[in-house]
Amino acid sequence: MTAAVPIHFMRPAPKTRLARLGDAMRRHRRVILGIQWFIVLFYAALVIVPALLPLPPSGASIVSDLTLFAQFAFWGVWWPGVILSMVLVGRVWCGVLCPEGAVTEFASRHGLGLSIPRWLRWSGWPVLAFVCTTVYGQLVSVYQYAAPALLILGGSTLLAGAVGLVYGREKRVWCRFLCPVSGVFALLAKVAPLHYKVDEQAWRAYPGPPPRVDCAPLIDLRNMKGASQCHSCGRCSGHRGAIEFAARSPNEEILGENPRRVSTASAVLLIFGTMGVAVGAFQWSVSPWFTGLRQAAATWLIEHDSYTLLQDNAPWWLLTHYPQVNDAFTWLDGLGICLYIGAYTLLAGGLGWAALRLAARLAGGSRFDWKSLAMGLVPIAGAGLFLGLSMTTLTLLRAEGWLPPGVSTARALLLGGAAAWSAWLGLRIVASSEAGLPRQLAATLLYALPLALAVASWVMIFWVW
Repeated sequence: MTAAVPIHFMRPAPKTRLARLGDAMRRHRRVILGIQWFIVLFYAALVIVPALLPLPPSGASIVSDLTLFAQFAFWGVWWPGVILSMVLVGRVWCGVLCPEGAVTEFASRHGLGLSIPRWLRWSGWPVLAFVCTTVYGQLVSVYQYAAPALLILGGSTLLAGAVGLVYGREKRVWCRFLCPVSGVFALLAKVAPLHYKVDEQAWRAYPGPPPRVDCAPLIDLRNMKGASQCHSCGRCSGHRGAIEFAARSPNEEILGENPRRVSTASAVLLIFGTMGVAVGAFQWSVSPWFTGLRQAAATWLIEHDSYTLLQDNAPWWLLTHYPQVNDAFTWLDGLGICLYIGAYTLLAGGLGWAALRLAARLAGGSRFDWKSLAMGLVPIAGAGLFLGLSMTTLTLLRAEGWLPPGVSTARALLLGGAAAWSAWLGLRIVASSEAGLPRQLAATLLYALPLALAVASWVMIFWVW
């Protein structure tokens, strides 16, 4: 009888192309650093230089004016592309391309290296940062003007560098705990078909001391589950013969999610942030409800001889103020925008949260809670972010006299496909319940409420208003 071969002496299986790609990323770390710093310089030029230039003259175009080119590059290509990349390849953007990540890690490498305080680890910071940044960006028209873009994007980068100078050693403390979009990226990466997979058996069988891995986003590599926090930088590829870049089902992480591993902060960000605040921010400027309420409020103020809120004397860094192009928000505009986004968030987020909690109470049991059920809505939330950001893309292209054909059809297909995907995920999660069929049906109908609200909001924006 042939003796059993110890596992660490067994011939390893041939590596897949993806695994070899991950290993190549580890070996060519200097190339990745070079790419990162090129993007940092490109990013700095597009953020700083246009803010120092006068507003584009009438008749200027993307190809003839740097300010318009930067506007199109950031809001028409950069950010829609980043959102799309999270769904397609996970957080490769964070680990390979993000300028803020490169800046904060460089600063951390040469900074004080202090331990991370408990207050900074609070899971609510990404939620609060996303909400504040989104609303403030609407008040100062960050998509339209270079100065607000410098204030928000440049300010965020400076904060990232400052955090790196103080906390952590060769780590991305900013990215893990404070970045305004890190929480959103973590949600979208849940459905990415690529991730770094950990083989527990190979990990345990690895002989001798392993080489050190500098995991910048501070992940416990052995217990890494899914792609949410991993920045896909490749540094851990091949570690202990147990980690490799691999393909997976896009549904794997959500359907296999342990309810105890889904944080309240991530669920709140999904329901109240991406499906509440973000949609309200995209919606107010095209909503006839906003226009009607604003006009009614202005009429009431005039009739009562109260003109303070009708003044447009706020500084540009507080409210949009560019009288040279007849674009200046009054105090009433600013208040109205905040109230509209807040009301939409309370309505859509509040109804969605209540429906999910009731669905989990009816059928969840030990199988799922409202937070893990909410993760089924990630596809429709991601589609909403992409559709909202691409509105700027199409607006800028329309101003150039060119609009891609089939836009309405493409929007409908994306929205319908994302809705069907989220519906299917919800059905699968509810079907795992041990509850009886009537309770499962009731839970499914409740789950459909936030999904229907999201679809209805985009239908109103694109095809009703």
